[in-house]
Amino acid sequence: MQIKIKEIATGLRFPEGPVAMPDGSVVLVEIARGAISRVTPDGKIHVVATPGGGPNGAALGPDGKLYVCNNGGFEWRETPETGLRPIAQAKDYSGGRIERVDFSTGKVERLYDAAENGPLKGPNDIVVDRSGGLWFTDLGKARARDLDRGGLYYAKADGSSIAEAVYPLMTPNGIGLSPDEKTLYAAETQTGRVWKWALDAPGKIAPGQTGFAARGGQLLAGLPGFQLFDSLAVDSAGYVCVATLFNGGVTAISPDGTSIEHFAMPDPYTTNICFGGPDMRTAYVTLSSTGKLVSFEWPRPGLKLNFG
Repeated sequence: MQIKIKEIATGLRFPEGPVAMPDGSVVLVEIARGAISRVTPDGKIHVVATPGGGPNGAALGPDGKLYVCNNGGFEWRETPETGLRPIAQAKDYSGGRIERVDFSTGKVERLYDAAENGPLKGPNDIVVDRSGGLWFTDLGKARARDLDRGGLYYAKADGSSIAEAVYPLMTPNGIGLSPDEKTLYAAETQTGRVWKWALDAPGKIAPGQTGFAARGGQLLAGLPGFQLFDSLAVDSAGYVCVATLFNGGVTAISPDGTSIEHFAMPDPYTTNICFGGPDMRTAYVTLSSTGKLVSFEWPRPGLKLNFG
């Protein structure tokens, strides 16, 4: 699908996790920099916090603070041909965790680094529901000879409880909720598939589901060929909008999985999308290997997030 792309900022160090702010700026993470930065509409980049490790997905919580998935860090490779890209767990890997960041002070608090069945390995993406609860993915980490299995988790924003909701999954990455918050979506990177689960309460997978993914997940869509999935957002019509790797762009999947649109981007590591602007039709997209934040007009309004 033909679109007009506007380049907002360059020189970012593997940006992900964009959050459109009310003042027109975009807060995002720079994973390779271990930093959280604010990009103003004129393209200037301001570091607001430096949690270290590998800050990844991010979302605003009910207290106005930023809740961040930290994957603990990557080893990196950078060449003129491929740009910057992660290749494995960092030699100085600092452990997976969920962190809370205060914009006004830059203070970083560690909320969670484990659930009931063991430590978090590589938290990746996060969405906050109407009750203020945190749904997030733990993709795990890759090493030279082995790869973690991942899962989906639900936690309270005050740091008081965390629970494993779906396990195991193969490299779960993007996560989102339908407009009515009755369906949870998650994208698996390595399989190029998006799964969905019915919810019957905040943080609760509905019982009795009989799909093939963990806890009865149903397949929403999968892509042919060498196309992998990264993070996602949901628009106001319920389309699941998934950043797509190698066939760089954003893939929009209708709620019933029957319609699939692709919006091509000039970077094979197109990793994240969020929506903003006065009419919620501005799509902000991170082009990670080339270090750019871009925008374009989305064909439908995006879904306004609960605490955005």
